[in-house]
Amino acid sequence: MHMHLHMQVIIHIRIVLLTVKCIYSLDGMQENSRLELSIDIQRPMVIRALRRSNIRKKIVEYLLEISPSSSYTSEIAYNIKTTPTNVIGAIRGMGSRYKEEESLISLNIIEEKDSGKNIRLYGLTSFGKEIVESLKENNR
Repeated sequence: MHMHLHMQVIIHIRIVLLTVKCIYSLDGMQENSRLELSIDIQRPMVIRALRRSNIRKKIVEYLLEISPSSSYTSEIAYNIKTTPTNVIGAIRGMGSRYKEEESLISLNIIEEKDSGKNIRLYGLTSFGKEIVESLKENNR
């Protein structure tokens, strides 16, 4: 079990390093091209995570609907008709059911925003918005 987790961490680190290496090797390219390359590198991992969990998919679709606004756990849960525990698991990871490396935060699809009132707000990152919009276009 420990060895399996160790290998997953190494694979995740290699993907991140590959993404960073590719982005930094493109000094002459425009920002949009860099974003497209980053998306192309991460897309298979993100699509797999969204396909493995209907909750993850519903969360990002809901956050796209309310974008650029953010939302908190129980409001997200209410709007996608699930429990706050499921939402937290999909967003941050929780045990074996919601793997941390496939969490929406780890995949850079959503980010936690500080509300200043000890409430965690979540919203799509620009990368997340790009991914979700492109998936919706491909499914038309």
